This record gives sequence, structure tokens and C-alpha cells, in this order.
Amino acid sequence: MPNLSKTAERSQTAERRGPPAEHKSGGNGGPDSPGRVARVLLEDRNDLPPPSIHTYSCNKAQMLSLPQFGLRDNLIRCELQKSEAAYTNLEDFSFFLGTYNVNGQTPKERLGRWLASTPDPPDVYFVGFQELDLSKEAFIFNDTPKESEWINAVMEGLHPDAKYAFVKHVRLVGIMLLCFVKTEHAEHIHEVEAETVGTGIMGRMGNKGGVAIRFRFHNSDICVVNSHLAAHIEEYERRNQDYREICSRMQFHQQDPDLPPLTILKHSIVLWLGDLNYRISNLDVDQVKDLISKKDFEALHAYDQLKRQIDEEAVFVGFTEGDIDFQPTYKYDTGSSQWDSSEKCRVPAWCDRILWRGQNIRQLHYTSHMALKTSDHKPVSSLLEIGIKVVDEEKQKRIFEEIVRNMDRWENECIPSVSLSQREFHFKDVKFMQHRAETLTIHNDGQVPCQFEFIQKLDEPAYCKAWLTANPHKGFLAQGASVDVDLEVFVNRFTAPELNSGRQQIEDILVLHLDRGKDYFISVMGNYLPSCFGTSINALCHLREPIQAMPLDTIQKLTSVSAGQELSSSPVAEPPRDTPKEICMMVEHLYRNASKQEDLFQQPGLRSEFEEIRDCLDTGEPDSIPGSNHSVAEALLLFLDALPEPVVPYHYYRQCLDCCSDYSQCKQVIDMLPQCHKNVFMSLTEFLRGLLKHSAHNRLDVNILATIFAALMLRSPAKQDLGQKRKTQEFYQHFLTQDLDL
Repeated sequence: MPNLSKTAERSQTAERRGPPAEHKSGGNGGPDSPGRVARVLLEDRNDLPPPSIHTYSCNKAQMLSLPQFGLRDNLIRCELQKSEAAYTNLEDFSFFLGTYNVNGQTPKERLGRWLASTPDPPDVYFVGFQELDLSKEAFIFNDTPKESEWINAVMEGLHPDAKYAFVKHVRLVGIMLLCFVKTEHAEHIHEVEAETVGTGIMGRMGNKGGVAIRFRFHNSDICVVNSHLAAHIEEYERRNQDYREICSRMQFHQQDPDLPPLTILKHSIVLWLGDLNYRISNLDVDQVKDLISKKDFEALHAYDQLKRQIDEEAVFVGFTEGDIDFQPTYKYDTGSSQWDSSEKCRVPAWCDRILWRGQNIRQLHYTSHMALKTSDHKPVSSLLEIGIKVVDEEKQKRIFEEIVRNMDRWENECIPSVSLSQREFHFKDVKFMQHRAETLTIHNDGQVPCQFEFIQKLDEPAYCKAWLTANPHKGFLAQGASVDVDLEVFVNRFTAPELNSGRQQIEDILVLHLDRGKDYFISVMGNYLPSCFGTSINALCHLREPIQAMPLDTIQKLTSVSAGQELSSSPVAEPPRDTPKEICMMVEHLYRNASKQEDLFQQPGLRSEFEEIRDCLDTGEPDSIPGSNHSVAEALLLFLDALPEPVVPYHYYRQCLDCCSDYSQCKQVIDMLPQCHKNVFMSLTEFLRGLLKHSAHNRLDVNILATIFAALMLRSPAKQDLGQKRKTQEFYQHFLTQDLDL
């Protein structure tokens, strides 16, 4: 097995060494990048030969996380976990957590006043940044030279009285998280994984969202999250939604393929930092500054949105935040410690926060660092003392050997068995992009731990239909234990076309298989309400009434026709519309109400408002589109994204790339489109050109609009590379800047 004790010795090469310019996010730097040796040992475990499960000389926590586990090994692990208290001891380690929104600036000050502010060097560092780069290029292509600049600045600012190994880093646009450990602890860090979740427009853009690193330290599993949530004082519901999305969508694959992915809240210790953007409400700026001048932070904290949302259990349930006895960290004039003197005169707020969840955690300090003036935010730090489970190798060895001696008897005498809470599930009136879930409880009523998995049926590519998910879809149950499996139905842009057309129904049978046991069958049934989302442009042009007011057989006949094909006989008496009424309604609403809306198409709407907009378009009720401008804008983007055939049909994609630098040829391609597709292209383009006339108010520019809409109207039939992405943007940008006559 690999000698991980060499990690500390070799990782000293990482001490305060900056990454080269080509160092990319995710920690896969070049041979001279910081902590390269440490990362090879700590991250790239697939390159190392796995040790045998019966090798007693290794660290058992490492041994138990090896990727070759089968049923027998899971039985051993299950029994070991049940006895964990008998062979582990709690030892305290210090964790330094820091968060800093740097407002797109480059490092101008030494960071030691922030990162080395503790008397003793911390055992572990987690340093998070937001708004690392505010340029359009970073937003569009997720690449920035400022990444390496800030990594260098952090390495130079770590506590001078210790040597540190660079373990991992992860970045999503401007949200970055770095992890360092003292070199003597490096050999006890394993199972390191990093993930990202964008919560920007359409749930994909990474200007808002979260990044996370999870790992096992000795025998404790830890997840650290850095997030940047939605801005603006009135958007606390959007911030709540961002938090929930990060929690639900962030998943870490385990090394054991028989175990389901881990979510953030499945970890025993969760540390959460970042620019959470919660503001102070119901006080004007003068009242807030008056309380600050009196240092009456307790009274001021009563008006803090995050405190109120936590008290209402809307977010961060089970988390703890230490007492705040420092002044708000936002917003300052850049380069000073003076409050915002701009025309907007922002109300000061504690945007930058650090919270934790778990047992045996004690906060030693929680403060801001006013001396740093690079940004309009002040950095914040927290020092936590965390009780970590450290394995007593001799005690664990004795328990391990006893379990192995009993294993043959368990395997030979006991057949696994479970009971199910129910066998049939019905989902009524499923809608597009509406989360629906029912709970299946699996109880191990047998005499032995068991391993379960939902398995594929004959001649089917997956264990369930694409609109259905079982979470977890596999796992391990101790004797007498139960697990709740969420059966989730969610119809998205990929599955809606088949359901709208009637080629698929909400019907499936799940096969639950027990290793060494029998199979159980679970029936899932329901009905789907057709939606304009996921219906073709051609079909929608033929629908004079809202889609849910039309007979199902009419919808199915219309949706069976491909783009450019003519109907042999239309099931609808009236002639088709030039453009789908749904697009007209959204475009007209936005042009009338949102031409001067700041950050249009860049700030997401609310999920609840999208559902109201969808229902309005699908049923015709109410008469006018509900929801905020941002929600309607996002609905338009989701509509275009869900089209089975994009505005520029797939078979024109290659021609568009080939002629992207010649506007006259670009116009010729658009002139060849099916008439209804050409009408949509022209209608949307004229609308966007109109928005650009108000760019001083809405802060839109050609690059942003070309990037967003080219990706939707000129979709690739396969995964795009960066060169193709740039060509589609160049193609569409002509139409936004030059004469539009075709």
C-alpha cells in the first residue's frame, strides 16, 4: 500500500509557492503548481494501488474507504461503524475559516493581518473568496488570471509559525475555496472531493452559487461550503432558494460505488462561509449607522435578515452562528473604511458570514478585519476548535478481527430481508419543472445487514425512466435499520417533449434488488399535464388556445411533426400563427415592463413565480403574465432551452459555424429557416436590439446577450467546445449590431 506518511515531508515543497499562470480550477495544476505532490497523494488516489482489506498495519479509516468494497466488506464496515465509539477518541484541532468578497480587485495588501491573526497557527485553513473577477470574460468563459494571484496572496499570508500543504481548491466563476493543512496532518486527510453548483440564471450560470470541498480527517467526515447568494435587500426569498438549491444539488460521489452520493447535510460536520448577502431590514441607513456608532450590535442584529430566516427555520436549520460583536462588513468605499458614499448609499449589512453544523465544535473567535481596504467588503474570520474522531489502531484491530471471525456465520445462516412501506405510488397532474416526491421506507427486518440497489430491467438503459429518480438508489442497511428513499418525479427540458407528444407516460416499475436476497417490485404511475415548455415551435403556432385547453390527441398529432415538415391535414381548423403566442406574451411583457430593468437576463427569478408563469401560459389564466421581471425573463430563457428543436434547427448548426464571420452568409442561413422558426428568430432579435437601446439602465451589452441567446437559439446537437461556443456568439452578434433586413 502507499506510504502516506511521506505526504507531510514532501508537501513542504508547497509552502507558500504560487501556482503557474496555467493553474486551473479544481486543483489540477502543472508539475510546479503549489502542493502538487500533496495533491497527487491526497487527491489522485485512483493512481495508487489499493491495499488489501486484511492488512492490519494500515490506518483503518483509510482501509474502510477503499473503492473495491463488495457486500462482505460493507458488512464489516457496518459493524465497525456501530462500534466506532469503542475505538476512537476525540482530539481537538483548530480550523481557521475566512471569507472575503474582493469585488473583482487584485491583491493590493498582504493578507497576513487576516489569515495570520491568531496567536497560534491553525491546524486547518479554509479560505473562501467571492467576486474574484467581475469581467464579462470570467462570467462567460469561467477563466480568470486573478485565481493564481489570490492563491499566491493566500499562501504568502498563512501563519508564519507552521508549514502548510495545499490540499485542494475549487472555483466557479468568482467563487473560490482553498484548503490548506499543517504538513504533519496531511497523511490523515483522505477522500477529498470538490463540487460546484451554479444558482444564477436558469440554475446554471455561476455568478451566484456555491463551491464545496468534502474530505475525511482521521475518522470524521467534513464538508466546507463557500457560497455567494442572490443580491439586493428585498431578495431574501431568492437567497433562501439559492441555499436550498445548493444543499439539494451539491452531491459528492463516494469511492465505494455501492454507496449513493453524499449531500452536504449528510456529513457529520458542515462548515459554511461566504457572502450570504442577507441584509438589515426595516431600518433606514441613518438608524443603522447610529446603532453601529453606539456598538449596539445586539439591537442591530435583531433586524438582520439571516437571523430572522434562521429563527423561522427557512434556512440553515441545525446550524450555529457565533455572536456578532463586529460592525457590518458591507458596504465601504473601496480603499477605505468609510461607509458607501455613492448615490445609492447602501445600508450597512453583515453580508459575510460563517456558520457551522455538528457536534463538539467550539468557536474561539469570530471577527472582521477592518485594516484590509482592497474591497467594498471587509474579510471575516472564525477560529473553530473541533473535536475530531481519531482512531486507536490497536482497539480497532481487535474489534475488526472479531467481526471477521463472525462473518462466515452471518453469511451462511442469514438471508437478507426487508419490508416496504408501500408498493404503489401515484403522481397526479405532474407539471413541467415541478418537483414531486413520495417516500418509500425500506426496513431491514432480517437477521443480517443488507445491501440494496434499484437495478435495470431487461433491455432498458437505466433502473428508471429519465423523469424519475430514487434517492438514494442504492445503499446499505444495518440489521433493524430503515432508510427513506425519495421517489422524485421531475420533468425537465429533456423529458418534456416525449411526455407532451404522448410517446411516454408517467408509468414505470422499479426493481429493488437485495444482494443475496430476492427482488421487490414498486409501481410508479401518474399523469402529465401538457405544457408549452418542451413543445415545438411548429406545434405551438397551430395552437390557437392554451395547450391544456386542447384535446390530447390534437396535441399529440401536432407534436409528431418535425421542424420544416408540413402537416398533411391540420387537426386545427384555424390557420397557424406567425409566432407562438407564448413567446409573444413574454416578449411583449418584458418590453413593456422591463426595458430598463437592471441585470435583466442576468439575475434569476423565483421558482414559485416561474410556476405561476408556466401555469398562465399553459392554461390562459390569469389573462396577464404574473411574476417579477426577472422571473419572466428566466421563463423566456427556459422556454427556448426546452424547445425540442431550437430556433435555428439542428441541421443548420454546422452551416452557422462555417459562415460565422460573414454576415451576408449568416443572413442567408436564417432566410432558409422554416417560416415559423425564422419569425421567432426575428422577433426575439428585434426585442433584444430594443433592450440594448436602454443599456445605460439595464446594464446589458451585446456580448452578454449574444452569449446567452446564441446558446439557446443556436444549440449544438452535441457538446460544444470553446471554439464552437465563440463561433455561435460571433454568428448571433452580427444580428444584434448590424442591419437586420433579410
